[in-house]
Amino acid sequence: MKDTADVTDGAAEFVRVLVVDDQAPFRAAARAVIARIQGFDLIGEATSGEEAVELADTLHPSVVLMDINMGAMDGLEATRIITDAHPETTVILVSTYTEDEMPPAARTCGAAAYVNKDELSPRALRSLWEAGGDPDWLTVAD
Repeated sequence: MKDTADVTDGAAEFVRVLVVDDQAPFRAAARAVIARIQGFDLIGEATSGEEAVELADTLHPSVVLMDINMGAMDGLEATRIITDAHPETTVILVSTYTEDEMPPAARTCGAAAYVNKDELSPRALRSLWEAGGDPDWLTVAD
C-alpha cells in the first residue's frame, strides 16, 4: 500500500497549497481534496484577502485556492497582489459563480484558472497544477 508519507527524500518536492475562504465548510472540503492528492501538501489556511497576502509572503505556496467574495479585500485584489509579488505562485479562483456571473476583473487579476466550488476535486486540482492553469481561462482575458 502506497502512502503519501513515503515521499520524504530530498528530491521529492511537494506542491504547497494555501486555501483562502471565509467559510469554514469550504476550507474543510478543500482540505479533504488536497489530502487525497499524493504530492500535495496543505501549508496554510486564510479567512480573508489580507491574511492570504500575509501568508503567501511567509509560506511561499505553489498554489493558492482563492475564494472570490470575502470581507474588505476580496479574492481578486488579493490574487493581484500575490501574483505581482510572487509570479511563480499559481492562483486558482474558487467560487459558486457560473461563467456568465463571473466578475469581469476575475480574468485579469492574475489567476491561472477558475473552478466552481462544486467541481473542485483531486483530479481537477492536479490537472490544473500540471497544466499551469486553464489555457481557455487565460486566452479569454481581453
